[in-house]
Order: sequence, then structure tokens, then C-alpha cells
Amino acid sequence: MSTRELLAQTAVRAGNYLEGLAERRVFPEPQNIAALDALTEDFPETATPAQEVLAMLDDIASPATIGSAGGRYHGFVVGGSLPASLAANWLASAWDQNAGSAVMSPAAAKLEQIASTWIVDALGLPGSCGIGFVTGATMANFVALAAARHSLLKGVGWDVESQGLFGAPPIQVVVGEQVHVSLLKALALLGLGMDRVERVPVDDQGRMRTDCLPRLSGPALVCIQAGNVNSGAFDPATELCAWAHENDAWVHADAAFGLWALACPTRAHLARGFALADSWATDAHKWLNTPYDCGLALCRDASSIPPAMLVTASYLLTGDQREPYAYTPEMSRRARGIEVWAALKALGRSGLSELIERNCVQASRFATQLHAAGFEILNKVELNQVLVAFGSDAQTDRVIEAIARDGTCWCGGTEWHGRKAMRISVSSWATSDEDVERSVQAMLRIAHSVCNKSVNGKIQ
Repeated sequence: MSTRELLAQTAVRAGNYLEGLAERRVFPEPQNIAALDALTEDFPETATPAQEVLAMLDDIASPATIGSAGGRYHGFVVGGSLPASLAANWLASAWDQNAGSAVMSPAAAKLEQIASTWIVDALGLPGSCGIGFVTGATMANFVALAAARHSLLKGVGWDVESQGLFGAPPIQVVVGEQVHVSLLKALALLGLGMDRVERVPVDDQGRMRTDCLPRLSGPALVCIQAGNVNSGAFDPATELCAWAHENDAWVHADAAFGLWALACPTRAHLARGFALADSWATDAHKWLNTPYDCGLALCRDASSIPPAMLVTASYLLTGDQREPYAYTPEMSRRARGIEVWAALKALGRSGLSELIERNCVQASRFATQLHAAGFEILNKVELNQVLVAFGSDAQTDRVIEAIARDGTCWCGGTEWHGRKAMRISVSSWATSDEDVERSVQAMLRIAHSVCNKSVNGKIQ
């Protein structure tokens, strides 16, 4: 079989998979997961024809996948893949470009540069911004915080890249009480520590309280949050940035999905003040709906990233153009900027805004119908996150488990202010109003059955 024939067969199988998502279960049946054991074998001694390899993947693994590319997956703030971005991903894989260096792929470097400009424009961030294309928000936080570490220590006469952290002046790190674990992981990787951070108390929505801020002294890093992973709430960035900058601190915004509110005029007020930060971390594979994996590390001053990331060698050919490897930890990497460019080109400013607004409206629809049925909404639903409790913690856990078994949709569980809750995240272009209605009806049917509602409509 020729390569062209193999790719054509792949396109047919992939098309069938995507078309079947509307009717298939979101979470696979136990027997589909168990069937994956058929892939376990000793390393083959002889070659296997490519079409047989493809058939094994599709016949055995496809039924065991999560239907996150469809419209009824509401877990973990996972976006789908826009058709244009998916197609660009396939073409980029055929190109097989190493996007680490401009001389290794002029096309990838140019598209990454254009996508960077468009992202800054769409989000209303300063034109001076530089962007690194990484795997996800964890590495985006890592890159931005590495730039912060370099800048802060340089300000007190310490070259951390050359001298390391042994004997370095300490950096004061301030975070909110509900800081996301990805930011803490990045701090740990950078040698800044997870346990030595100063945590600021938060309000009932998870927002940092400005009346509880610590005194800043010496090199200081303040980490704020755009889009609490549970409630979707935003820290009061305007006040926090003013306070931090008065004390010469660096402000970093962990904004895996919330930063995209800036691209939607009807939701931008939620992220007011976040453009004042010095760096940001966000995901393209969430609300921009590119394929996995794709994160974005942004710094207000583009020149602040390369000193923390750049390496030199005699064989590295450089020119006057932007060198992609100067903005990421990796040198060799896939060309993520191509699918980001495709997503932005396909959506345009109006399409991106519409996608964000539509998902927010859909989240509100979930909250409205569940509340009307007598269930408790635990957060202020302003973005794309909904927290719902179905009575006691035990009942809520049973409802979440039953919804997963039912397969109509999938939602994760969490804890919010000491209570168990089901977390509904809406961030996919593929989620239609019909998907929302179908999901809600399944939730209500299952919750009514599990919770045994009383005559007056209150949960027992």
C-alpha cells in the first residue's frame, strides 16, 4: 500500500470516528477498556504492514477513547479541535518540521511569528509581548516564571543562568490560597519551592483578598489567577498589579483558560486589569480549540524570555529573524504554531468572540436548569464553569459516578469549600445547544433517581 493510499484510509477512519461521536458514549464501556490488553505483546521480531498497524489502532483503541472531541464532554476544561486546526495539524505532521529553529523550518517559524502577533492583538495585550509555544499551561508557567526569575535576580546583580540558585538572593513568592497545582509544579521545577510560597486568603469564589496582602520586600513575584479552575473566578488584577508594581514586584498571571475572556467583548470585564501583568500562561488547546498539546507562555517584554531559555553553539545557524528555540525549554519540538495560526485564521476576531460567549451562555444554561430542578449551584456562573451539588457529599459522588456510567456526557468531581461538587466545564466549539439539553436531561434523570427527591422538591 502506498503512502497516499494509507493516508486516504486514515482519513476515512478518522472521519468515521468523528462522525460517530454524536451517538457514541462519552466514556468507554469497561469491555472496551479491557480490550486494550490485546495490544500488549512482546516486541515484534518482524515488520507489520502499515495498514495493519492502522487497523489495530482504530479497531482496538478507538472504542476505548474518551469522546472529548465531541460536544458532550464537560470535564477538565478540555476544548475540542476546530476542523481547520485539526487539518493543519495533519498537514504539519506530514511536513514533519522541527520548529525549534528558523533555518530548520522557515514556514513553521513564520507561522509561529504571525500567530504570536494575532494572539497579542486578540487578547489586547501590549505589542511588545513575546510568546513561547509549549506543551501546556504547566510549561507555559515554567517559561514565564523562568523569565521572571531571571529578571528579578538580575535586578539585584545575580545571573541565575550562570551562577545557579546556590547563594542567590531569595525571591519572595506570593500566590492565592487556591493557586493551581500547575503553577506550584513550575515553581518547584525552577527551584523556587512549593511550600515556601506565601498564600493569600481568598473569598467565596476563590479570588485573592486585597485586604490580606503581605508586605513585599526584596525581589518579589506575585502570581495571580485568571479563571479559577473550579469557579472560573478572576483575581482583582487591577488592584493586585498596582500593589505589586509599587513594590517593584513581577506579576505573573496563571490563565490557562480565563485569559481568553479578553477576546470576547461581553466577557472581557471579568479579566479587567490582567493586561497589566508582566507575564501570562495560557492554553491554546483549551478555549482556542487546537489539538493537544499546545500552551502559550507570554511576557510583556519579549526580550525577557531569551536570557532564561537561550543556548548557543557553533553549529546553531542564526540570523536576524526570531529564533523559536529562544522562547521555549525545548530545542527540537513540533510545529504547534501552525495549528494555532489555522485556528485564529479560521475563526477571526468575531468567531473567537462568538465561541467564548456561546460556551459561557451554555454554562449558564446548565446552571439555570439544574438550579430550577432543586439542585444547588455553588459558584457564581459568569464564565464557563459550573459547580453543582446534589445534596450530601455521598449523593453528589454517586451522581457523578452514575453520570459517567450512563455515558451521555462526562463531568468531573471536585471539592469546593469543604463540599463535594460536580464540575461542569464548557469550552468546546463542538458543544451545541442540543448537546447541552441532552446532557442536562441525563443529569436530571440520573440525579432524581440517585437522590430520591421529596415531594417539595428538596433533596433528602
